[in-house]
Amino acid sequence: MTDIREQDVVIAGWGHSRFGKLTEETLESLVVDVGRGALESAGLEPRDVDAVFLGHFNSGMWPLGFASSLALQLSPDLFGVPATRVENACASGSAALHQGITAILAGTAERVLVIGAEKMTHAPAEVVGAGLLGADYESAGRHSVTGFAGLFARVALAYEERYGPVGDVLGSIAAKSHRNAMKNPYAHLHKEFDEEFCRSVSERNPMVAAPLRRTDCSPVSDGAAAVVLSRGALATATVDPVRIASFAQANDFLPQDSRDPVAFAAAELAWQRALTSAGAALDDLDFVELHDCFTIAELVMYEVIGLAEPGKGRLALEEGLVGPDGRLPINVSGGLKSKGHPVGATGVSQHVLAAMQLSGVAGAMQLSGARRGAVHNMGGLAVANHVTVLEATV
Repeated sequence: MTDIREQDVVIAGWGHSRFGKLTEETLESLVVDVGRGALESAGLEPRDVDAVFLGHFNSGMWPLGFASSLALQLSPDLFGVPATRVENACASGSAALHQGITAILAGTAERVLVIGAEKMTHAPAEVVGAGLLGADYESAGRHSVTGFAGLFARVALAYEERYGPVGDVLGSIAAKSHRNAMKNPYAHLHKEFDEEFCRSVSERNPMVAAPLRRTDCSPVSDGAAAVVLSRGALATATVDPVRIASFAQANDFLPQDSRDPVAFAAAELAWQRALTSAGAALDDLDFVELHDCFTIAELVMYEVIGLAEPGKGRLALEEGLVGPDGRLPINVSGGLKSKGHPVGATGVSQHVLAAMQLSGVAGAMQLSGARRGAVHNMGGLAVANHVTVLEATV
């Protein structure tokens, strides 16, 4: 057993909804259900909570734009607890979690409830598309047929110009994600598609924004996830605590012409900061949950985290490094690509899935002997980047 120091911040409990088209759920019901699940998992009563942080992007996709106090619907005992909505585009969930960690380290809280939630599928496609494009400097407020897929398609085209065709490798990444999601009971997409299907353009797999096909894009999803953070382990918890070994954030410039489209430079900086702070190297990790809103993002991130040299990310797939039995399993949950991407929930979900791995309760997704993992969550096109390193304690 790893000793938990008094000053350590741990994930002491969690809750997670199914991701998908949840027509019977509201934003409020999702927030309340996962919050209640997290408190029960940690063995806490609502009156034990010192602060609430809610990761929620919204951007016009849900009528209620002021959702910070929704968690108080859990119980009258939450009256008066400070509750703050945190927004950092698709990294809103991790941003909320990092705010919770910071509050504990600052001594302003001992037990924090962090919730990430988003309700998206009820909104017309044009509303969702416009909302998401609000996270892009050049596209915000402008009409776009291809939305954020078009932005990441530009990344894929720039990658192809520099390193060669990517269509087949992106198809392989998509197929891997679908296979992994089959073992995740929370996943939005529970249908396995093979490499041939994912590599081909067809009526069922149309081109969305060349060279990205439908299978290269994460779905619009509803869902929520929650964690309880505490200083030190909780004797009341029903799950083994997972230690936050380090956390880091790095932001890039908003204008596209200030960034190399295939470098994800701030993502690399956040990654290196987190590993350095944890005293860890890539080989010390047993898995990574990383932000694969589009398959090209996962390919680039293979290179960012050091699994392959620039332009050679395909080797991570071809050599079997990133599969469940590989050197560094990537997105055994199915990732955003197949698990789903309810924007504000994503970062918290990634931490829940990582905690489940490290406490040995990931079910069919479980990796043998997982002791240390990392989460990477980005907002916008690699603009806001959050990385967390987590460790098993039992």
